[in-house]
Amino acid sequence: MTSYLEFEGAVAALQSSAERAAASGDHAEAAALAERAERQLKDIYARLTPWQRTQVARHPARPHIPHYLAGMFTEFTALAGDRCFGEDPAITAGLARFRGRPVAVIGHAKGEDTTSRIRHNFGMARPEGYRKAIRVMELADRFGLPVITLVDTPGAFPGIDAEERGQAEAIARSTEACLSLRVPLVAVIVGEGGSGGAVALATGNRVLMLEHSIYSVISPEGCASILWRSTGKGNSRAADAAEAMKVTAADLLRLGVIDRIVYEPVGGAHRDHALAIGRVATAVEAELQELQALGPDDLRRTRREKFLAMGR
Repeated sequence: MTSYLEFEGAVAALQSSAERAAASGDHAEAAALAERAERQLKDIYARLTPWQRTQVARHPARPHIPHYLAGMFTEFTALAGDRCFGEDPAITAGLARFRGRPVAVIGHAKGEDTTSRIRHNFGMARPEGYRKAIRVMELADRFGLPVITLVDTPGAFPGIDAEERGQAEAIARSTEACLSLRVPLVAVIVGEGGSGGAVALATGNRVLMLEHSIYSVISPEGCASILWRSTGKGNSRAADAAEAMKVTAADLLRLGVIDRIVYEPVGGAHRDHALAIGRVATAVEAELQELQALGPDDLRRTRREKFLAMGR
């Protein structure tokens, strides 16, 4: 059953009417209503505001890393632990084959339901998660494996325990590891790309974004609370903050922060996992094919130049 967002109310009403018509045996009316619902959905998604895209990016039914691992990769072998403190379920990392090519895969794991979301800490990694990512990146570099990262996090975990174990240092080291790689690194923002917790895995030769994902230095709610002291569930300025921060894929492509938009199925990736994941896989393969023409030194040099040039 589709979970409708607040701004999809008209679509939900039409779809409900279509289901009632079908149940009563009026299949012609049901088909007409379903067609109207589809047109309405296309119209809504053609003019989403940044705040509405933020809600789509956070939709709990969007594909998460287990879906991407199943739909894009084969022979995935997870690697656990940072060889320092412990294992962090908020980041999944390991080795796999991507369309026959051996690669390293690293991504944030948000969880699928309440229990798993708590276990994965809603995709908010602690230092050991980023140190695990560094370990896998170094392994990939040693064996010449391209690295694919899947970014979906509200941000790194801000708890006291994370700070005690060196959260800022771990994020900085992970970013440094991305910049130092002598193999291709393709990063994909598949949901939320929040702050340094996202950058730590997204400092790649190519940065892709799903059409309705977001990427920002802080959440719209966090920005609104700082600038306008607007807080709580009814944060009235979060929409203004989302607009001002330029969090959408279209904005970030125009600013040169990302390299490509991967377009989603009508109504968002949560409505058709297979199609969305297939489009991501096709885009990643195209980027890896371009990058394979560069030597190790060129990969590292161009990656560093890319990020140093931002904001100039």
